Amino acid sequence: MVVWIHGGAWQSGNKKSGRNSHRLPRVLKTGRYVGASIHYRLSDEAKWPAQIYDCKAAIRWLRGNAEKYGIDPLKIAVWGSSAGGHLASMLGVSSLNKELEGSLGSFSNVSSTVQAVINYYGPSAFLKMDDFPSKIEHHSANSPESKLLGFPIRKKHMLAKQASPFEHATNKLPPFIHFHGTKDPLVPYNQSLILHRKLLSFGNSSTLITVNNGGHYMPDKFTEDIVIPFLDYHFYKIGKAPKNLSVELREKK
Repeated sequence: MVVWIHGGAWQSGNKKSGRNSHRLPRVLKTGRYVGASIHYRLSDEAKWPAQIYDCKAAIRWLRGNAEKYGIDPLKIAVWGSSAGGHLASMLGVSSLNKELEGSLGSFSNVSSTVQAVINYYGPSAFLKMDDFPSKIEHHSANSPESKLLGFPIRKKHMLAKQASPFEHATNKLPPFIHFHGTKDPLVPYNQSLILHRKLLSFGNSSTLITVNNGGHYMPDKFTEDIVIPFLDYHFYKIGKAPKNLSVELREKK
């Protein structure tokens, strides 16, 4: 099972983005996966941790209906871009965190654990985002991160850390693969780099795809060239273990 989580700075976007031809449809064409695209409450509707509650409820629902929809409940991957990458990463690192579980839905006793994470340029450490150049002043009251929390991130350090995958990294986590452009103007490249390194420091499987000169997007071909091989290796032991990769790319205009 591959679950798509949309981006949009936690302020916009919807689950229809998972239908883009190079996302779930391309993965499903292999015949080896089923897919789902999920939504979550946006930051003008509810503040953190509502968003991760929604995502975990969706995973529980899918696992609770595994037999009905032909899902292997022990092989669920999450894949998201930007804000969706952040939520996918949070799902990957917080399976044992009861504070972030929530109780939504009719499958509250079902596990929300996921078995693989595909992170497309998601924020990982809110309080470190301003350490590197960005078009956004992330500590400002109007930043996407501050709007998500309902407070400027530096005024609520504990809440900002609770919403940061970097702060939850520990051992025995599912395999991660991160994709990030070095010239991303919205989420600094360092956000994926530090999460990748911290996951490795705990002995986890983590791979970083660095897109030199890349912005806040990923080429469509990465689904075929990298995402599907990552899934095939971890779920079917097809091919070889993914390796860190540096790709040259001109920035998209």
